Amino acid sequence: MIRKSVSVLLVLLMMVLLLSGCQPDEGFVPESDADAKPAYGDTFIEASIGEPSNLLPILATDSASSEINGLVYNGLVRYDKNLKLEGELAESWDISPDNLTITFHLRKGVKWHDGAPFTSADVMFTYRLYIDPDTPTAYAESYKQVKHAEAPDDYTFRVTYDKPYAPALGSWAMRILPKHLLDGVPITKSPLSRHPIGTGPFVFTEWQSGEKVVVEANPDYFEGRPFLKRVVYRVIPDQTTQFLLLRNGDLDYMDLSPIQYQTQTDTLAFERRFNKYRYLAFSYTYLGYNLERPLFKDRRVRQALSYAINKQEIIEGVLLGLGQAATGPYKPDTWVYNPNVKRYPYDPDKARALLAEAGWHDSDGDGILDKDGRPLQFTIITNQGNDLRIKTGEIMQQRFREVGVSVKLRVIEWAAFLKDFIHAGNFDACILGWAGGPEPDQYNIWHSSKTGTRELNFIHFRNAEVDRLLEEGRRTFDQEKRKKIYDRFQEILAEEQPYTFLYVAESLPVVARRLHGIEPAPAGITHNFIRWYVPEEEQKYAR
Repeated sequence: MIRKSVSVLLVLLMMVLLLSGCQPDEGFVPESDADAKPAYGDTFIEASIGEPSNLLPILATDSASSEINGLVYNGLVRYDKNLKLEGELAESWDISPDNLTITFHLRKGVKWHDGAPFTSADVMFTYRLYIDPDTPTAYAESYKQVKHAEAPDDYTFRVTYDKPYAPALGSWAMRILPKHLLDGVPITKSPLSRHPIGTGPFVFTEWQSGEKVVVEANPDYFEGRPFLKRVVYRVIPDQTTQFLLLRNGDLDYMDLSPIQYQTQTDTLAFERRFNKYRYLAFSYTYLGYNLERPLFKDRRVRQALSYAINKQEIIEGVLLGLGQAATGPYKPDTWVYNPNVKRYPYDPDKARALLAEAGWHDSDGDGILDKDGRPLQFTIITNQGNDLRIKTGEIMQQRFREVGVSVKLRVIEWAAFLKDFIHAGNFDACILGWAGGPEPDQYNIWHSSKTGTRELNFIHFRNAEVDRLLEEGRRTFDQEKRKKIYDRFQEILAEEQPYTFLYVAESLPVVARRLHGIEPAPAGITHNFIRWYVPEEEQKYAR
């Protein structure tokens, strides 16, 4: 789905991403926009593997919801194409010399999609909603750091922290919600969950469950009306089906799989109709262990499983070489990345030795290790529609079998995967991924206080030193000092292996050539989505 801006999860995961600028794939250089004339109109169609769960950003934890919310709502700030903070609903801000107070100066004349004026009362309401203990959100932590908030007039909002908080400014990229529509209504019962009303560049118009979500250009958007009239997100759980629709001209955008990128789009016919791009993604894929399960409480078992996995085999076989091995939660080309952590090269003998040390032996000769009469077996779950994760699971399943570990792989529809398994803690291990933003704070994923229902530390990792480091890191502004803190944090994760960090894949988006105005940058290709356009002579859909 379109990454118009940093999603809710991206802001909260906060990984520094000093990317080398993304570029079109060689041989697929976009046609020059020099002779193209911007025009309003046309419909942009893309596919979503999963159905949105909730179109209230405060409650949404999935990417499908966050993508749409990113077009409907705004934050006070956002990250620009170079991953620098800039104003969105805030025109500017002042930070006190002691870094404890931020005063936001809000834009005037901004209106909600129903015509009501946007004011500081909406910001104050949203802030209070996040810190309300009755609000079931995973994103409250940053706002609980605020000691005092005030709105001295309609266009000024001020927050004061009792301690320095390095992620403070970036945290206000959270989507602002309309007070006049939500005040006095339990947030979980609001109709805005399915019919959102924001201040953003696109206005929600339709959600047909299991089929599509439609938004249309906001003619009164404060940054100017988007050129595209309409954006349609079609719910298509299968990536192969998405690709067939793309080739038939029924989709304008999708993220290609490596095999689609390498072998199925290498034709002149495809090149004439589409532009391909390639750059290291903002995310990593991991195998996460539910540390509430007795099997995974022994660190030696987790380390053994990591040694049993051939990451390079996965990168070559699944990603077709379009990726890099992951060693922790930060991308290799970022200042916060620690290249010196403990690594787990493929070593099945080391895996067997560690399992034996932990008391697992094949006592009955069936090829599966056992202990106290119990076989060493567990189930890995992952989500339907993500072939890379499924194929990764199949390869790991075979490698685990070779060291005496019996693993089942279960693929589950996305909504049920989240609700009935991840949020419920009803799993042994899972293959998932996190995406990162321009801030290294990892508190929400790894701090031991974030293991509650619908919170992000759903594997229940608890480590006192990690807690201390995460708390210290968010209080430190000096980059050199922060680097030392997060270096140690990565060392502990590498030693403990609560995840087996698998790979950082390359992002492989493809866009129909009739779309112009695309500007590759460190933030990706969709940072300026509202400026994408289709010249009149190339428009396909009725206005």
